[in-house]
Formats: sequence, C-alpha cells, structure tokens
Amino acid sequence: MPSAKPSSPPFVFCCNQKGKFVSPSQIAVLDTGGQYCHLIARKIREAGVSSEVWPSDVPAEKLRGVKGIIISGGPCSVYDDESPTLDRSVLEAGVPVLGICYGQHLLTHLLGGDVRKGDKGEFGLALLDLEKVDSRLLAGIATHQQVWMSHRDVTVAPPPGFQITATTTTCTTAAIEDSTRGYYAVQFHPEVVHTVEGEHILRNFLFDICGCAKDWDAGQRISLVQDQIRQRAGDRKIFFFVSGGVDSTVAFMLCLDALGSERVRGVYVDTGLMREGETQFVRETFAGFGLVRIEECEEEFLSALEGVREPELKRHIIGEQFVRVQERIIEQQGLLNGKWILGQGTIYPDTIESGGTARAATIKTHHNRVPGIQKLIDAGLIVEPLADFYKDEVRTIGRELGLGPQLLDRHPFPGPGLAIRCLCADSEGVATKMPDGWLLPIRSVGVLGDSRSYAPVLALEAFPSEDGSLQAEATELVNRGSGAGPSAFNRVVATVASREPLAHQRVFASTITHGRLELLRAADSIVREMCLESGFEKEVWQFPVVLIPLGAGESRDSIVLRPIRSVDGMTADSVPMPSDLLRDMASRLMAIPEIAGVYLDLTHKPPGTIEWE
Repeated sequence: MPSAKPSSPPFVFCCNQKGKFVSPSQIAVLDTGGQYCHLIARKIREAGVSSEVWPSDVPAEKLRGVKGIIISGGPCSVYDDESPTLDRSVLEAGVPVLGICYGQHLLTHLLGGDVRKGDKGEFGLALLDLEKVDSRLLAGIATHQQVWMSHRDVTVAPPPGFQITATTTTCTTAAIEDSTRGYYAVQFHPEVVHTVEGEHILRNFLFDICGCAKDWDAGQRISLVQDQIRQRAGDRKIFFFVSGGVDSTVAFMLCLDALGSERVRGVYVDTGLMREGETQFVRETFAGFGLVRIEECEEEFLSALEGVREPELKRHIIGEQFVRVQERIIEQQGLLNGKWILGQGTIYPDTIESGGTARAATIKTHHNRVPGIQKLIDAGLIVEPLADFYKDEVRTIGRELGLGPQLLDRHPFPGPGLAIRCLCADSEGVATKMPDGWLLPIRSVGVLGDSRSYAPVLALEAFPSEDGSLQAEATELVNRGSGAGPSAFNRVVATVASREPLAHQRVFASTITHGRLELLRAADSIVREMCLESGFEKEVWQFPVVLIPLGAGESRDSIVLRPIRSVDGMTADSVPMPSDLLRDMASRLMAIPEIAGVYLDLTHKPPGTIEWE
C-alpha cells in the first residue's frame, strides 16, 4: 500500500504554542468526502487543539500517538460498493472515535448495525431531543436544541452495545454511543455554526473523552503562512490577478508583507461581468499597491459565453478564459522567464465545493480550480496563501494586516461575476401546479447530503413575513421534495411582486447578453443602495441578486433576492427581510419595464447553495 499523506491543502499547520511543528497532531480527522471535513479540523484548532486531516483509509500505524479520531461526513452511502471505508485496525487502536453523519453510518456499518435510505431527507435546521440516558458526548447541553442536518441515509439499528442518546422528529438515531469501547456518533453536524451547542459537544469529545491538552495557537497563523509564501516563492516574484474582493486583496497583502513591494505585482481584469462601480473601487483600492494596470476584456468573455446556458460550463469557460488572459498578460510582461509565479486568493470553500479532496463531490467548479489553473498548481507555479482558511478567518487576517473595514466588510462576490447570477434556459416552458406552489422549469445548484443537486425551483404565491415562518416551511418542503423524479426540487422562493400570476407566466429561452447583464447590474445596484441606506446590509453576510428568465409578454425576466447570513460560507441561513423594505425594494425594481416579478429565496444552505449556479 502506498504511503498515505494528509489530504489537506498546503497551508495546514500543526504547531505548539511556540510555533514549533509537532507530530502527530492530537486529533486525526478522517476525510470521507464531506463538505465540512476541514471545518471540523478548524473547529478543533479553535478549541486550542492540534488536528490533521487524513484520507479515510489511512493505515492505522500512521495515526499512532493520536488521542482521538473523528470520521467526517460524506456524499456516499455505506452500503454502496465504492463507498469510502476505514482500516479496521483504526477502530481497535484504543482511542476514542467520533463519527459525524456519514461517519456515524460507517461506524454503524462496520460494527454490526444497519444503515438504510430514509423515507425522506433531513436538510437544514432540526430540533434535537436528548434521551434520558447518561451521555459523555452530550453532557451539559440543553434537552431541546437546534442542530444542523444534511442526510438522507439513516442508522435504523445501532450496533450491539450502543445506546441511543438523542433523536429528532425525522431521525430516531440522531446520536448514539458506546462509551465503554469509546465509540460515539452523531447524525447532525456539530462543526457548523447552526448547531447551537456544537462547540460544546466537540469540546466534550476533545477534553473530557480524549483527554487533549491545548497545544494550538492560532495567533501564529500570519507568520506561519508568510513562511510558507517565502518557501514556495524561493527567489521568484509573485504576480496577482486581483478582483478587489476580500480574498484576493488579503492574499495580495500577505505576499506583499512577506516579500516586499519589489517582488509582488498585480493586475485587474475587467470581464464585463462585474457589478456597477466595481472597477472604480478596485482602481482606488490598489492605487498604491503596485497595480500594473486594468485590463479591459469584456468582449472576450462575453464572446466565449455566447449561447452557453449550463452553470458548470459557464464556470469552466470563465476560468479557462481567465487563464488565456493571464497567459497573454504574463507574456506581454515578460514573466515567462522562470522568475515569476502566480498568486491566487483561493479560500477553502472554493476547493471543497470544487471536489478538492479525494472523496469530495463537486458541487460547482470555482474559476480558480479549472483544468488550466490545476496544471499550474501541479507544476508548482501557484501560491495560495489562504487555501486552508474560511471567509471569517480571512477577514481576521486582513484586520491583523491593517486593512480597513471599507474592504474587509464587503459582501463576498463570486469570481465568475454576474454570469452565474444571470440564469439561462434552453427552451420555453410553463410552471407546473403542485400541492404547495408552482414548480418552475428553472434549475439551480444545491447541496444535498454532501452531493451536488441540480433541480427545479418551487415558487410559493405568498408574501414572505418578517417572522421567518415561510423559511421554516421551505425547509420542510425541500425535505419532502428533494428526491428524484420530475417533481423534485432543491430551492423554494416566495412571491414578493408580480405583473401576472404564475399560471400566466413562462420561462423564456435565453442566454447571457449585454442587455440582460445590464438589467441585472441595474437591479443589483438598486438592491445594494437600498440595503446600505436602510442598514440592512449589516444584517446579512451576502445578498446575491439573481436574474431568472421568467415572465410574460415583453417583461421576460424576474429578480430573485437572496439575503443570507453565514460565518464561513459553508452553511447559511436565508434571512427574512423587513416587510416595508421588501415592498419598497420590489416597487423600485418593478419600475423597470423588463422586470416581470420579484421573489425572495427562502432556502438555507444546505439544501440550496448560496449562489444559484
């Protein structure tokens, strides 16, 4: 068997409080392909404990000396032949083991229990009820509390020796354990922020069950990352294609601080897919940072996207077009002499959603993970200082570098720009009446049980209230309607305003055009202006504005509002809007003749991704 290596990006550190590298880490996280695998390792580090991510089938001898093992969630089913598994010796090593989601299923499967596909999925918020039994893992938490679920398979019979310690209305085995042998498992995700007492549960495992000591100091991160930048760069310089967003700017400044102004350069590519005022903001932000120039490339990108409708193909084309532009600029700048490498602001959610670990499913390919970029990575010609960090951590690093709130508090904006917020359709179609709403023949990307979904949208003819009741209803509707077949859907929207009832509207065949981009740009500008004036901008983490080809007569497009609250982009809540603001916003948007309707996205992540494509 070949020697296993950690399945982590190149900027994962395990260090003691003096910044010295130690091996092994106290906790080993076994990666079965879950979207939140590295989030587990990060939460452990936040608790002050060193952790390292390994492939799930790592040989047991590689983990000698660890104090505990956590098995991540994943997109597979344990009863499938090709599903990830463990070296059975890992379970006989005498250290505590915690299985999360798929990890629970794998423990159950290997130890003699029964896992089957559930009657319906459970995606998003759920209420956990503790059973009246002693539980070391769940000690000290509330009897009833909110947790975050993302699964369809369930443990229908725990292995011999296990007891059930918690349930939900959908899952009778939400937590199980055999404390005598040191086995613990939960169906929910304690590592995500929406599990209210998730950190408490993980600390129970780390300190009370595994007996870990604090040996991780996150304060060392900037110096450690900059050491890695210097090692990767060697005597070469770094060239950045900056976007003006938080990630690329912080990565740029890290490299600038590590190497000095003589060894770091940048250029901004205006793709024609940016929001109103974006290019001017970048020009002002980078005025003193050695920005080479602004490259106008709108016609190149729009020509490449002509006639393209499928979201993954959009992302691939935009990413490859970036590579072509980069190659041209690098050649023009004389950077093909072995003295330069490319810097990127890639953060961890970009890599994990792009299928960036051995078992992870591809949810959507980010522009910095297309084949052309991957070739540069494989050749050692790219440095990505933030590849193991999440958005909130990147902002913290930016503050430590002295960057101001006008940059760091900006809402995230996707690398492919407005192209993935301008939805297209191959042909015309009409909505289908369902018991709870109208099924629109418009598909969006989602994430169900750590796997990608691409399914229609359910529209409700109901104005969304401020109390969030429709968001709760949407969660239940998606859980019921997330299966296969013509009536499946992964996202729910509510009607805010419409020129015609949904029964009289249709989806129009459409593609990306100058006109539709300008319409989306104008709508996005109105929404951003009103959010800023009202203060609502501070209530949300991100607010995508999406154009969908739904309408009637000459008004052939509608707007979907997507205000969400998140910490790291891996999970997100749909945020209810104040009714007066929502009505006023819809009124201004509907004053544009081309807009047929305004809708509010009610879907959490999961099951919907933050962006629609």
